[in-house]
Amino acid sequence: MRRALEYGGIVASVVLIIAGTGAIVTGFEGRDRVRDDLARERIVGTPDSSIPGQLVDTGKEAEAFSAVMRRHALEATGGRTYAEMGRFLDESGEETDDEKAAAKDSRTGEPVENGARNIWVTETALSTALNTAYFAERVSEFAIVMGLALLLTGIGFLVLTLSVLRRDARAASPGGAAPPPAG
Repeated sequence: MRRALEYGGIVASVVLIIAGTGAIVTGFEGRDRVRDDLARERIVGTPDSSIPGQLVDTGKEAEAFSAVMRRHALEATGGRTYAEMGRFLDESGEETDDEKAAAKDSRTGEPVENGARNIWVTETALSTALNTAYFAERVSEFAIVMGLALLLTGIGFLVLTLSVLRRDARAASPGGAAPPPAG
């Protein structure tokens, strides 16, 4: 039974080292994927952003640009959000949620949609994607940190396990006693 516990310590250490290494590799791959995907979109910070003229290619920059997009959408809608606007426009250009009161598109016969409200749909979709990139990059950084913790724990556990095994081997050798500690 003792032998099984001794080797179990080594196996547990190796598992922690492998899991830690895997988490670190996965974290770096995830972070790189987020950054490559963002760079591919060629988003550049607007002059009124915290990243003017800069390519948005990190999660933090994506979060910053998302905030600018929200501000621009609020400016375009007079400070109102999607839920605060009517779905349609009537004949006089006023907002309404009543489809029957809405003006009709002369080509399609469908109710005229509120363009300002559609700005919110677009802004929400784009800012959600940017915020997801920010979140994904943060998760990948967490994976790297946790991987390092697992790796160091595995190494430490292995050192302790091997030192106990060496001590026990010395104690079991002829003469029986381990040499006194140096120093």
